Amino acid sequence: MPSNPLCVDPVLGAASWSRLKELVRELGLEDPARPGGVVLRSKADCLRICAAGPILLIWPEGIWYGGVTPERIERIVREHVVGGTPIEEWILRRTPFVPAASTAALPAPAASTTAA
Repeated sequence: MPSNPLCVDPVLGAASWSRLKELVRELGLEDPARPGGVVLRSKADCLRICAAGPILLIWPEGIWYGGVTPERIERIVREHVVGGTPIEEWILRRTPFVPAASTAALPAPAASTTAA
């Protein structure tokens, strides 16, 4: 955990991370047999934005959500990760992953959040 987080209250970051873990398990998103693919989650101390945290990054779509509270995570997971519809008003930036030498299908979205 960073010693002096700039983008988020550490208590809010921890609560958001906890809710993300609960939802991924509760909705069976870690199941390798899931038709939409498995959803992975990773915690990062810093994603170099320094504002609007906690940040939730949906990858490989490259959609960055800001101000991600436990309540927002609920909606993002249900509407975007499961339902496929991004929540435009919370998006900070878009940096989609495009494979350099491959035209293979992209893997299922994964979630990453700062939990400073």
